[in-house]
Amino acid sequence: MVTKEKLKDYAAKLMFDMDDEGYDRTLKEFETIEKHMALIGEIKGIEEVTPMTFPYVIYHAHLREDIARPCLTNEEVLANASSTKANQVKVPKVVGE
Repeated sequence: MVTKEKLKDYAAKLMFDMDDEGYDRTLKEFETIEKHMALIGEIKGIEEVTPMTFPYVIYHAHLREDIARPCLTNEEVLANASSTKANQVKVPKVVGE
């Protein structure tokens, strides 16, 4: 269950904040979503339905088969990096303190 404290914790982790009215409004939206999910869960045979990838059939799009292939070695990955440190690619700092 989603609580106001959880929302505030999630917001802090995502580095944003809302006023209390915003949290209350978001809590009401989550309550509505939870009610809808409970209703969906009551449908007979719902567990046997295959989840959809897309909401409708797409005939003109073809997704390639996902085939596992060998990965590059660390040396191959770092070969073209302009700067490395501790066997990793070193990038410029972009976030201030």
